Amino acid sequence: MPAPAISPSRFKTALWIGLGLTTLFVFITSEVLLIADYPMYHAYRLQVISDRHLLIPHALAGMFALFIGPVLFSSRTRQQHIQLHRILGRIYIISVFIGAATGVALAAGRPGLPGTIVQATAWVVCTTAALITVCNRQIVQHRRWMVRSYAVTFTFISSRVLNLWPWYWSHLGDTFAAVGLIAFTLASLLVVELGLNWSAFTTRHNSA
Repeated sequence: MPAPAISPSRFKTALWIGLGLTTLFVFITSEVLLIADYPMYHAYRLQVISDRHLLIPHALAGMFALFIGPVLFSSRTRQQHIQLHRILGRIYIISVFIGAATGVALAAGRPGLPGTIVQATAWVVCTTAALITVCNRQIVQHRRWMVRSYAVTFTFISSRVLNLWPWYWSHLGDTFAAVGLIAFTLASLLVVELGLNWSAFTTRHNSA
């Protein structure tokens, strides 16, 4: 007897819970310990203070995109409060452009620049595609591009999951940082593509 299929609503709920717990974990292990001047983060903390003129708008833009995303994916909000959905969508797009530009500016002259460029480019391309498709009333494609855009948005969280691992952290100042960020970005987009096309992979059509 085949196992019962997981309903889309339950999967969506489980997915958001998982992303929320990951965000909470990263907030505690990265941001809270950074403020507390955790010894392993001391040099990075000094760098953060020095970069605050770019880091503050970058962090704010990233946070706006991160927390607005789930609201934009809410079917209830989209159906019952379409004007709010559009306003938040515009804020999301602006946040992505600001976050991408300031991220590249922060990485300029540092070994992690190639990784940041790949991440920022993917972020802007996916978000721009989402904007173009919604302007052309291609709603299905718009939603798919928004999923891709948010996947890149979430790499700001997922790429920090390993921060407490000393070996990983000790290599953040060299080219390993760029390779790691590129890997996280491409892996996130690959997972999204698998999810968006899962039915095509698992459904077999009988030939006529």
